[in-house]
Amino acid sequence: MKGTKIFVIILIILILIAGGLFALKIFNNDETKQANTNSTEEVKEEPTVQTPKTLSGDSRPIAVMIDNNIDAMPQAGLLEADIIYEIIVEGGESRLMLILQDKDLDKIGPIRSARHYFLDYALENDAIYVHYGWSPQAQSDISSLGVDNINGIYESSSAFWRVDDKYAPHNAVTSTKDILEIADRKGYRVDKEKDNVLNYVVAEVELENGDVAEDITIPYSDYNTVEYIYDEELKEYVRYSRGEKQVDWNTGKTITTKNIIIEKAENWTLNDGSGKGRQTLDNIKELEGYYITNGKVIEITCDKESRSGQTVYRDLDGNEINVNDGKTFIQICPIDSNISFE
Repeated sequence: MKGTKIFVIILIILILIAGGLFALKIFNNDETKQANTNSTEEVKEEPTVQTPKTLSGDSRPIAVMIDNNIDAMPQAGLLEADIIYEIIVEGGESRLMLILQDKDLDKIGPIRSARHYFLDYALENDAIYVHYGWSPQAQSDISSLGVDNINGIYESSSAFWRVDDKYAPHNAVTSTKDILEIADRKGYRVDKEKDNVLNYVVAEVELENGDVAEDITIPYSDYNTVEYIYDEELKEYVRYSRGEKQVDWNTGKTITTKNIIIEKAENWTLNDGSGKGRQTLDNIKELEGYYITNGKVIEITCDKESRSGQTVYRDLDGNEINVNDGKTFIQICPIDSNISFE
């Protein structure tokens, strides 16, 4: 009997030891699984490299000449453009040129005629240049420079048409679909071959050492002034022209921009015998300018070495500036323009 009890006790001890070893094995396996899970989760949480969205595609941009006369407003296409150039033309007016990539727009316009110095900025963006008519200087330069262009005057009325809610010459429009179909018919290259003119970055650019620029005024002439007012909530600038807030022709939405670049260039009237007061521009050189974003402004230089060469924008220490991802208005204004920042 006593031997039986000893046997039972020994058996119980062995069972307890075996159970403990089994439990320890399970615990170790759980820890290993947890470690593997944590390791997998850590791999998944590694940050991915972000790239800017603006002009990020491989397709070739299009550059479209837009009427900026008061009778042409509101315009269509400003809302979706990646870059918008504004430059002086005859009579104290200015015209706009939109740089668009991978956009699907049913109506862009009103479209106006080409001016020769706008070609310099179509070329530096490697863009197909779209216009409705041309000055003699632009016609000559388009030919001599070999600019891939689409002149709406020579296209069908189904590709470029006039609308009824504006009057000529402020009512010619087209669509991106029509532009691309014409470009295909003409055999134009469709992939871009140049890097972006602007050095876009994802990380927010804050001009810590800049001056306050929450209200910017840029006079092009006595009656043609552009103004930008900073919206702190949006972190963008609302655009005004001739005292009126600019809106989109198609949707009525307010035109805003993330970035503004100002370049000051000398312009003068051509002595071409036409009597139309057409202008030319001294822009193939280093120009003084400003970069404005997020309520601040810094002085910059704008260096363009040739008509097709890309403008390089540098701070006063000689470093190429980073530009916030988003829309940019490039205001190439008269050299004596009384620009103000508040």
